Amino acid sequence: MGKDLEGAEHGSYSMKDYHDPPPAPLIDAVELTKWSFYRAIIAEFIATLLFLYITVLTVIGYKSQTDLQNNGDECGGVGILGIAWAFGGMIFILVYCTAGISGGHINPAVTFGLFLARKVSLIRALLYMVAQCLGAICGVGLVKAFQKSYYNRYGGGANELALGYSKGTGLAAEIIGTFVLVYTVFSATDPKRNARDSHVPVLAPLPIGFAVFMVHLATIPITGTGINPARSFGAAVIYNHEKAWDDQWIFWAGPFIGAAIAAFYHQLILRAAAVKALGSFRSNPQN
Repeated sequence: MGKDLEGAEHGSYSMKDYHDPPPAPLIDAVELTKWSFYRAIIAEFIATLLFLYITVLTVIGYKSQTDLQNNGDECGGVGILGIAWAFGGMIFILVYCTAGISGGHINPAVTFGLFLARKVSLIRALLYMVAQCLGAICGVGLVKAFQKSYYNRYGGGANELALGYSKGTGLAAEIIGTFVLVYTVFSATDPKRNARDSHVPVLAPLPIGFAVFMVHLATIPITGTGINPARSFGAAVIYNHEKAWDDQWIFWAGPFIGAAIAAFYHQLILRAAAVKALGSFRSNPQN
């Protein structure tokens, strides 16, 4: 029932009941002098490390239990549903913990989408991606250190294109899956939505975690579900088998394309940034 007051005006005053943050500068060297910037990078590193540690352990545990079942053991595994819950649940937890420090990206594709939307500077985006990739490598490295025999036997949690699927199908799955995730991130953190729905006690990390959960249910049988280049890269570095590297480009190109489409769709279509810019240009003609 809430009335959208964004476009209404009363005299010379806008009736807008929310404020969009100003666009982040492309290059913000001042960030490099602030402790909060380095604290955010550390938070992204640790969050991605924990994310990969828990989720890759879950994947290996599922494959180990499935192997026991096939050999007559009655022990049941978590199944694909359990793996999806592990990924979605960890994203919910870690975004909740780090959102106030780094924004809770934990994914180079999310960072890339937010950069395209001018939510973060180029310097912050690049260093976040480096921290995320290093965190992923360290997280998977811990899994291998603690369970080396199981790690090597059950594929190291590496993303690979499943048999029977073409590379085009795998790429499409990664593009669409990442679009769902990044679109959810934009929608859940939209200041306009926050102003309208401030009476609804829903945490932004919750729909983001559910988006990860749902995408995993759909795409685990196709690609193992990447939608996060750091997750795929970290597992490939530690596992270091040819198949994981052969398919690696899918898990970078797909998420980055999906994130770019989500950013442009949300900013230019749903938030009508292009229309607003054109309207501003027309209302200020050059004399």
